[in-house]
Amino acid sequence: SSSIRLWKLAESFPDRPCLNRGFGGSQLHDAVRYADRLVLPHQPRVIVLYAGDNDLAQQRTPEQVRDDYRAFVAKIRPTLPEAKLVWIAIKPSPKRWALKDAAIKANALVREAQQSDPHAVYVDDWTPLLGDNGRPRPELYVKDELHLSPAGYEIWTRLVRSHLVGNQR
Repeated sequence: SSSIRLWKLAESFPDRPCLNRGFGGSQLHDAVRYADRLVLPHQPRVIVLYAGDNDLAQQRTPEQVRDDYRAFVAKIRPTLPEAKLVWIAIKPSPKRWALKDAAIKANALVREAQQSDPHAVYVDDWTPLLGDNGRPRPELYVKDELHLSPAGYEIWTRLVRSHLVGNQR
């Protein structure tokens, strides 16, 4: 999604070759549709996927998010059977706080779907992005209250970095 598109990967991971394939407004079924063009030709060893946020905003259900995640896995596994798939959980954002229950459920369903895939990793960004009051920390978001600020991306970087260690591609 645009949250990936806006992530300055060269700054966050200067020691790792990264290819950013995020595009604004995308939903998880778009990642499935375009995987042949955006993912598979590059033969990545690690795929970092953030999606589902826009899906829920467009009234897709948590179950549909999970099903689209499964479809993405089914699309990439024949070509990339050993690739690590890092799912960044749907983040809590002030703008979409009304969707928090659906996001929590979608995240849990995706995490459950990952249990059968030894190359799948779940990155919980929910807890680190919340303040002591249980709501999204405003300083971690830009003015639109949807996208992460540099401080928010620092958290994502810290959470994802450990899953890139040892991978050179």
